[in-house]
Amino acid sequence: MTRRDPFTEIEDLLERMGEEFEELGGTLDSPGPGVPGFPGARDVDVDVIEDDESITVLADLPGFDADEIELELRDETLSIAATREETRDVEAAVDESDAGADDGGDEADPDDTGETDVRYHRHERRHRAVSRRIPIPEPVERDGATASYDDGVLTVTLPKRSSSDGAGHSIDVS
Repeated sequence: MTRRDPFTEIEDLLERMGEEFEELGGTLDSPGPGVPGFPGARDVDVDVIEDDESITVLADLPGFDADEIELELRDETLSIAATREETRDVEAAVDESDAGADDGGDEADPDDTGETDVRYHRHERRHRAVSRRIPIPEPVERDGATASYDDGVLTVTLPKRSSSDGAGHSIDVS
């Protein structure tokens, strides 16, 4: 009689649920007019392209810098995560020099940097994080993996290999 490992069964269940959620994510993005979308279902749009020598993953990550992107290849799954802090000024500074120039009143003096005095009415910050796990259809050579980021598009090239290795491997983004 074989002994069952409940933790392995839970991991398998979570993996299957994740795969089902990925498949549903494509239909929940834009379900149609008048139907609300499912937020977060598709934070990162990807293309997975396979040829004889490699598998290439293209991921849309507009607004991020290369140093804000993390990649990990583990168990034939590529994980992409990007995080950034965003700051937004809602109301701009009022330049008083235009208002007082006609009547000879006091003009606002710009500081040494050429900027006028700023008075915040709202200065908002938010944390933006996106992620996506992409199953890789063929075994790949982890050490040969490369990644580049240009104009909001991340390109990850994974050379194919014949044997499998279960260890994780981080990929630097250039």
